[in-house]
Amino acid sequence: MMTKFDSAIIRNLETSLSREWLETNGLGGFASSTITGLNTRRYHGLLTAATKPPVGRVVMLSKLEETLVIDDRRYELSANQYPGTIHPRGFDYQVGFKQDPWPVFIYEVEGIRFEKSIFMKHGQNTTVIRYQCEVSTSSFPASVVLEVRPLIAFRDYHSTTHENNSLNPAVNREDGITSVRPYSDLPWLHFAHDCSNIDTDGFWYRNFQYAREQERGLDFAEDLYSPFLLTFDLDRCSRVRIVASTERHDIRDADSYRFDEMSRRQSLLSNLATNDIVQSLTSAADQYLVARGEQKTIIAGYHWFGDWGRDTMIALPGLTLATRRPDAARSILAEFSKHVDQGMLPNRFPDAGETPEYNTVDATLWFFEAVRSLLQYTNDFDFVRHSLYDVLKSIISWHISGTRYQIHVDEDGLLFAGEPGVQLTWMDAKVGNWVVTPRQGKPVEIQALWFNALRVMQRLALKFGEPDNEQNYRELADRTKQSFNEQFWNEAEGCLYDVVNGEVRDASIRPNQIIALSLPHSMISKERAKRVMGVVERDLLTSRGLRTLSPSDPQYHPRYEGDALRRDSAYHQGTIWPWLMGPYIKAYAKTFGASAAREFGETWLQNFCQHLDEACVGQVSEIFDAAEPHQARGCVAQAWSVAELLRAAVEDVYVSPVPLTATA
Repeated sequence: MMTKFDSAIIRNLETSLSREWLETNGLGGFASSTITGLNTRRYHGLLTAATKPPVGRVVMLSKLEETLVIDDRRYELSANQYPGTIHPRGFDYQVGFKQDPWPVFIYEVEGIRFEKSIFMKHGQNTTVIRYQCEVSTSSFPASVVLEVRPLIAFRDYHSTTHENNSLNPAVNREDGITSVRPYSDLPWLHFAHDCSNIDTDGFWYRNFQYAREQERGLDFAEDLYSPFLLTFDLDRCSRVRIVASTERHDIRDADSYRFDEMSRRQSLLSNLATNDIVQSLTSAADQYLVARGEQKTIIAGYHWFGDWGRDTMIALPGLTLATRRPDAARSILAEFSKHVDQGMLPNRFPDAGETPEYNTVDATLWFFEAVRSLLQYTNDFDFVRHSLYDVLKSIISWHISGTRYQIHVDEDGLLFAGEPGVQLTWMDAKVGNWVVTPRQGKPVEIQALWFNALRVMQRLALKFGEPDNEQNYRELADRTKQSFNEQFWNEAEGCLYDVVNGEVRDASIRPNQIIALSLPHSMISKERAKRVMGVVERDLLTSRGLRTLSPSDPQYHPRYEGDALRRDSAYHQGTIWPWLMGPYIKAYAKTFGASAAREFGETWLQNFCQHLDEACVGQVSEIFDAAEPHQARGCVAQAWSVAELLRAAVEDVYVSPVPLTATA
């Protein structure tokens, strides 16, 4: 799944600085930058460590300043943005970049081909950097030296650091390891290496500028400290390795780390179809599965999200089941079940490890669909019976009797949720006290998820020999279905209302109604489903996903840009979300048949895959502008974007369609 960029793209900063790369370590830590190595975000760095996996993330090593010295002629290979200028301009010597399977930077200087590769060791806060030197001329220069100067930040990944007197400049030197710990409350950073000389004179580099943060209206200036300089004599060895880690390493192990990581990544693809899109998305999917204690969880997106309940449950089938990793699915479901409180799944685990936040109505309902999907792929009823069933029953009971934020079942069987000033659905943008998309009452996708959950529980109760519970779930589901069809059908538009709240009907044309068509247990007739699909195709479907609001709506925003207020105003008011194509393709299959869905899905996915080389190489962005040319925005790598496209590809397009009648 190799991606290549040539010098024409690299040396055009408009194209190269919009392309980023991402390496992850299975703990929540990561390394990332642009394909030139010029950091444009405060989140860019060579080692962002997850000190409390998967959170507590600290940017430890921001970058390495590299200089190639050939017979006393100095060639600086780095690149930095300072006020009004870029210095140095290492991309002028860069002739290529490839992702194979990790980032590889290729330079040519005076007939010397110089490659730098970067990968992270899985399960550790460890980044391995390797330099390879090859001479393409007839004779080797008299002297070739590589100078490497680390620039460290040692700060929370949401912030920036600045020159200060609290930093401890001391450097600890041992044979093969040089270590720094500038602040006593943060871990040591160890550099394993085999350099020929170390200069421990340290100093500050001032006023780096991060253009992406400036665009977002955030703090975009930073100072970084360099604690030492490593010098490598390339006359003696054409290969240089540096292992930067919170743990101590022997540099002689660097090559085995490389082999192990290559083998691990290849094994993820070994049992999958050879379809390029499926394999590319499977490789991308691996970066979101991380540890939470002894169990697994899912990072919602890079660079700035942690593990969120809603995102995890939506993404779980695509990231774990479509990729044939059912043990990870079981682990995630078991871990989240431990945190259910008052019948609610946590929406977010804070970065500092505080008490989880319970402020979502849909995360809990997606939990049922994730369990159903696990059973569809594995038939593992024993696991569900012993590990999840009691929790699932408790959740239903809490929703019937009532829990936080007025979440409760009304007499009509529909699920009410919300209070003034609170956002409980996935359309959750809020600025101060301003709720951008108020959806208090009975949102359409919540009713669809509630009905689906009841049918899942009806099937489980029957399977586990509980006839009374089976009857109760069935009767409530039947009442829900009848009320839904009476209250949510908008005959004038030929689609579903987005929210019903008493006598108020929100007729905004939004993609949430697609979820009501796509779930295995649906309340909508096929004839009505066809009309809904027609409206969604007309107003919401694009080459990058579904818009969140019809362009004909007065609240529609064509672009997601500017400061936080402007971005949040547009977040769900037109902005395209690619994850919604998973439900759309599934709804297409249920409405028009498997063959039609395969034809549509293959064409759409083939066109969409151009995006895999546009933003974060090999990844799928969180969102896109509603208006053409549909510029990628938000997180450069989003879990449910990858997951739902991958699930749709495996289930409905490329491999073997999953039966459209649910088994659980």
